[in-house]
Amino acid sequence: METRTDAEPVGTAGEAGAEPPVTGAEQAGAAAGAAPGERRRPPVSLSPSRASDFMQCPLLYRFRVIDRLPEKPSPAATRGTLVHAVLERLFDAPAAERTAPRATGLLPGEWERLLAERPELAELFSGEEGESTPGERLERWLGEAERLVERWFTLEDPTRLEPAERELFVEAELESGLRLRGIIDRVDVAPTGEVRIVDYKTGKAPRPQYAEGALFQMTFYALVVWRLKGVLPRRLQLVYLGSGEVRSYDPVMADLERVERKLLALWEAIQEATRTGDWRPKPSKLCGWCDHQAVCPEFGGTPPPYPLQVHLPGSREPGQCRMSPS
Repeated sequence: METRTDAEPVGTAGEAGAEPPVTGAEQAGAAAGAAPGERRRPPVSLSPSRASDFMQCPLLYRFRVIDRLPEKPSPAATRGTLVHAVLERLFDAPAAERTAPRATGLLPGEWERLLAERPELAELFSGEEGESTPGERLERWLGEAERLVERWFTLEDPTRLEPAERELFVEAELESGLRLRGIIDRVDVAPTGEVRIVDYKTGKAPRPQYAEGALFQMTFYALVVWRLKGVLPRRLQLVYLGSGEVRSYDPVMADLERVERKLLALWEAIQEATRTGDWRPKPSKLCGWCDHQAVCPEFGGTPPPYPLQVHLPGSREPGQCRMSPS
């Protein structure tokens, strides 16, 4: 089972439904950190999660991608991973058997599978916390996951769905050389060939003023699908299990062109920071969720020594070319 980080929350800390900014696919790697003596390399690709990291705080991007500092697993992120695994596994059953009891019945086994892959997750429920025992906290946590799975059945009918793809890893390279990659929760293809990209969110739907992040992620996926298949997805659908809402958007080519320009500009900024070692913190309410306050200058900390070679302004790495937004 792959631990997810692309089910990341949208909005700001303190907003209803906001969760810690890290959830899914890279959480396992982040939790472990880089192996001792492992050689660090400059970033070579961009995912929606890492693009969001850089926009949120360039220094956070450095800590996660270049330094690969370890991060503690969070109950919210791990619950998201578990729920995603159950919703994916449910489609292994014949259509008529895709019921809510069957889905919730998958939770214990999927939790055991996840725990076997990442034993450190047991620490989420260890230790003292008020008067509750670790077993009671685990039971309460699994109950929250069960309610999210049950709510999904009020939003979609899996007996009428036959996904073309589930947990699909996609990767495409732009003409500029920028490599885009990510994991799409579900791809539905109509008999007419129209494509729908679906993403499950275990948090609540954001307020309209905070919805841009989720739409950016979905348009990112649409761009990659278009680059790979030459097909413009007909619909982008976000399923918010926390609040029981479905939000859809029908993209046009202008949306894909706009997000591609934004990604190119982001990648240029990432490359510049990689060359110069100038990764600046960007304080926000989300700092309260960050595991790296001890090494962040905004909290009086000192970042670890920069593990990559620094190039003076105006110099270039051999064979490296600059990109600029078109």
